Amino acid sequence: MAKIKTVLVSQPKPTLVNSPYFDLQKKRKLKIDFIPFIHVKGATLKEIRLQKVDLSKFSSIILTSRYAVDHYFRVCERMRFKVPDSMKYFCQSEAVAFYLQKYVVYRKRKIYVGKRSFKELCPIISKHNKDENFLLPTTDKLKPKVPELLDSLDIKWKRCVFYKTVISDLTQLADVTYDVLVFFSPSGIESLFQNFPEFKQNGTKIAVFGSITKKAVEEKGLNVDIYAPSPKFPSMTMALDNYISKSNKK
Repeated sequence: MAKIKTVLVSQPKPTLVNSPYFDLQKKRKLKIDFIPFIHVKGATLKEIRLQKVDLSKFSSIILTSRYAVDHYFRVCERMRFKVPDSMKYFCQSEAVAFYLQKYVVYRKRKIYVGKRSFKELCPIISKHNKDENFLLPTTDKLKPKVPELLDSLDIKWKRCVFYKTVISDLTQLADVTYDVLVFFSPSGIESLFQNFPEFKQNGTKIAVFGSITKKAVEEKGLNVDIYAPSPKFPSMTMALDNYISKSNKK
């Protein structure tokens, strides 16, 4: 194996000083760059109105990410809709629930939290389905499994696209090469090929997170060298560390 010296992570740079990426960088003496291959853009009020959503009709909100939180409250503000104190919030994870405190007084609201995956949140939603009308604010690129799971719960719910996933301009990378490219979504792969239609993997190693991303990489004829999550390596940094420790051995 060729030695790994440079890594490009297709996400924004972590804001936490104790991020495991920084620990990995120091431990393995790497150069790790963070450049988002996609970014989020809010849907316009015109686009939202075309979806015929009446915010006052919903008694519960399902929040799957911090983006969903930001754009739900952005839309409410733009539409001059005052979110009632009685609103129930169903958050996919503790991280999303914690972020919700940016907009509401946590201890004074009805907030229900899943463990991590959307599937784990569903039993909590189903317990509160009586007379509830759920709104799911999402991006334009939603995993098909999410609406399938909600339909299986026999609840009243509506999806509304409040924000969009947009491909970033990566022309600054045209003459730059990395030993490892790290991807977390099919949209990241789409961005790679939209920016560089003639991309060839050659000796570049590709790391992916999740089976859907892995499938998108392989459909482009590329090889997946590093994969997470797995029972042995539940995080991307752990999978990277394992691979790099072997490739950099003298």
